[in-house]
Amino acid sequence: MSLFGVDVSSYQPSDFDVSGLSFAFVKATEGTGYVNPKYSAQLATARNAGLVVGHYHFAHPGNADAQVQHFLNRVDVRQGEILAYDWEASGVSQADRDAFMKSVKALRPDLKVVLYCNRDFWRNVDTESYAGDGLWIADPNAPAGRPNISFPWVFHQYSWTGGIDRNVARFGSIGELRAWAGEIAPAPAPAPAPAPAPAPARPQVSLNHVVEAARTDPGAAQGYQSHPDDVRPVEAALVAEGLLAAQYGYDGSFGSTSVAAYAEWQRRCGYTGASANGIPGHASLALLGQRHGFEVVA
Repeated sequence: MSLFGVDVSSYQPSDFDVSGLSFAFVKATEGTGYVNPKYSAQLATARNAGLVVGHYHFAHPGNADAQVQHFLNRVDVRQGEILAYDWEASGVSQADRDAFMKSVKALRPDLKVVLYCNRDFWRNVDTESYAGDGLWIADPNAPAGRPNISFPWVFHQYSWTGGIDRNVARFGSIGELRAWAGEIAPAPAPAPAPAPAPAPARPQVSLNHVVEAARTDPGAAQGYQSHPDDVRPVEAALVAEGLLAAQYGYDGSFGSTSVAAYAEWQRRCGYTGASANGIPGHASLALLGQRHGFEVVA
């Protein structure tokens, strides 16, 4: 099951259509002086429809402390709702982002604080993979729920058409989303404890595809992707191990830089000589997957 939602600002009507929605993010503030004139009315529309509500701040460069105070002084947030930082304006640095989000989280530790940004910012401006309590990624060129990144996102803005931004949330039910957001529900009547939910299946990576990519991609045109879906989890794991720079870590191309990083991983596993040539083997790839959450298949 997919949960669908929207994000709205002064460009959208106060009584926006809520049919089929589970959540809505409403723009509250921008910079150090702007307040969305429709904020209260749009917030009421979302709450009256029983949606999970998010409140977001559109960031300007610098003045992180002043922007934090402006946002928190004007946002009308309740327990179980979400605060979001909109990181997309030119000149807003990663340091600005970190200072704002960490300060808001310190002042409101009871609330989820998430990062909104587009795929270009996440891949090319960010170097830390820091998204607070969750990543809200904008990738309108990808199908709903399938943004072209390997990082574990929470919300995906997949469409900017029809005068409104449309999103999908990575939860099986609105109850799961409410629980994640920290909504305090009335105490239920005593009931037998439910069976634990099965652990989510780990992503599968084809050994054959990764080997083919390691042999093919370095000799092809820059950025060539022979098997990007299998390569991205491996690249992300190499980034996490400190063996591959983040700017090369999520492009899906197993080029010469990725091969060199994997060779270093093989040496870390105890292989030497021709056995550490950067072409993945089952044992080293399985160990990498065990450490970083993917399963190796043929």
